[in-house]
Amino acid sequence: MQIPIKRSIERVPGGMMVVPLLIGALMATFVPGTPHFFGSFTGALFTGALSILAVFYVCMGATIDVRTTPYILKKGGTLLITKIGIAAVIGIIFGHILGIEPVTGGFFAGISTLAIVAAMNDTNGGLYMALMGQYGEPRDVGAYSLMTLESGPFLTMVTLGVAGLSAFPWPALLGAILPLICGIIIGNLDRDMRDFLGRAIPVMIPFFAFALGSSLNLAQVWQSGLLGIGLGVVVVVVTGAALFLADRLIGGNGVAGVAASSSAGNAAAVPAIVASANHAYAPAAAHATVLVAAAVVVTSVLVPFVTAFVAHRVGADKPRTDPASLVAETEPRHLRRT
Repeated sequence: MQIPIKRSIERVPGGMMVVPLLIGALMATFVPGTPHFFGSFTGALFTGALSILAVFYVCMGATIDVRTTPYILKKGGTLLITKIGIAAVIGIIFGHILGIEPVTGGFFAGISTLAIVAAMNDTNGGLYMALMGQYGEPRDVGAYSLMTLESGPFLTMVTLGVAGLSAFPWPALLGAILPLICGIIIGNLDRDMRDFLGRAIPVMIPFFAFALGSSLNLAQVWQSGLLGIGLGVVVVVVTGAALFLADRLIGGNGVAGVAASSSAGNAAAVPAIVASANHAYAPAAAHATVLVAAAVVVTSVLVPFVTAFVAHRVGADKPRTDPASLVAETEPRHLRRT
């Protein structure tokens, strides 16, 4: 007898991130002594988020091809710069208003500059590529190969530093991006290694999500529910509008910009990594993780509808029906297999 566990999880928006994170939070809330009771490998599953993420970013970096076409550089570079630029501007504004500490009372309790910047800084690549496969051109899908540079805590740390908040020592900044750089080098030296490491990316997501969830308490999740929904809506509206205009300015129809306005599942891991690099962010990290996880779910639900609406308005709502040619056309000609 087969039980469709994977398909059931994937029915939840961002399910491979959200469901394990929720399971970890349930265990941390109701059986918090589990990792200490078992110890060894079992205990490491509850506490090893940073180690798993280090491997995750090496594998993610390996998928980035530095020999991309001019269009991909133009499209992907514009969306990348716009996304991190908007996060930086918002970070500077809220950094002056909130500082490092999270809000401690009222409806906005738990919100912090860290949560806002982390939610806005990273795009859900799978969602973007799926939407571009339906409403865009093959080369629009390929633009995400450059946008993967958003992944990880490095840009969030830089943004928080630019915002005038606590600075990070250069070894911490370098350490945040070094696994990604190593992956880029390995993947571009050997395409077989790129394929090998790239296949591991989806496998690691539920494991680091579970470890992150194990550091949360469901009382905090409950308190942050509506605020997390609001954060997700703000991410789509603010980054979606900016990305739409940026895409139009470079000759696009705006659909790719809107499709890139989501939050990536691994963005929920960023607050914990930032706090490990600078303990001043520790009070904000737990709440920020919950809020960003909620924003991941909300943006995963909203972005497809908004993208479909924009595509219909600009006449780009004709679905593509040849996935094999779609993948082939996104690769530079000299790298295609025959």
